[in-house]
Amino acid sequence: MRLNFISCAAGSVFLMGFTACSPPDPGDGESGFSERRLVVALKPDKDPDRMLEEKRSLEDHLSTQIGVPVEVFSPLSGSVIQEGFANGTIDLAYVSGTDMVHARERGVADLLLVGEIDGKTSYTSYWVTLRDKPYEGIEDLRGRPIAFSSRTSTSGYVIPLWDLYRKGLIDAETGPAGFFGEGNVFYGSGYVSAVNRVLDGEAEAAAVSFYVLEEDRHLTGEQRDRLRKMAEQGPVPTHVIAVRASLADGDKERLRDALLVLNDDEHHDLRDAVFTSRIVAADEDEHLAGISEAMALARRMPAR
Repeated sequence: MRLNFISCAAGSVFLMGFTACSPPDPGDGESGFSERRLVVALKPDKDPDRMLEEKRSLEDHLSTQIGVPVEVFSPLSGSVIQEGFANGTIDLAYVSGTDMVHARERGVADLLLVGEIDGKTSYTSYWVTLRDKPYEGIEDLRGRPIAFSSRTSTSGYVIPLWDLYRKGLIDAETGPAGFFGEGNVFYGSGYVSAVNRVLDGEAEAAAVSFYVLEEDRHLTGEQRDRLRKMAEQGPVPTHVIAVRASLADGDKERLRDALLVLNDDEHHDLRDAVFTSRIVAADEDEHLAGISEAMALARRMPAR
């Protein structure tokens, strides 16, 4: 989700949060956002023009609900979010399950809300290829170029990697290059960048979330018509709205309430545009448990 950038001492971040540009006093313990501003950053995985419209609408909604100025932007690197949480320049972020695990391990963020798709808090990952390609499964892509959505994407890297490993197509020593070939493994900056490699003929398949192909959110109808699902894997935990761990409990509640308003009929179009689906409360441990083994594999496997 994609692009207006703001300048803070910590740099660009892809989060949503109420915060001042300067970090809070480290001795404060908990810090709030009252009479400051809410800085919202979204991952750049959609068309920039569409993101700009969503950004403005989300700014208006949250500013009205919270009563403080709101700014929304998208960084190019997920690592900026981790640092923003850590130094207090970011308060809220829409992240993948993988990003949430990293933030929790560092003790810099807590899970606030999660996505719910068709009554579930998980979904599937797809390998997509051009409609006229002959491939029937990922096994047919040995020695051929492919694209992962990014090195941190849950549905576009971690889960597909885990599936390849469980199928015996890759091992922990050689990684993806051992199957697809040296120089044939590409990493994008989001779903669209990975799919564009397929559309441009630079890759034979891309790993993305199911909704990139099935829903009108990231690609045009013409682009989706050129693609088809070649394989699927999962389950993938839905994306998470994470909140800075050092934020006061009362402010976390205010943020949760403001976001849950998006589930109302009059706001669900904005909710779906930004967060893809309904957002609900969930147990942090239960939501993230399913990707722990997959992440452990990804960490020890060469990414080339």
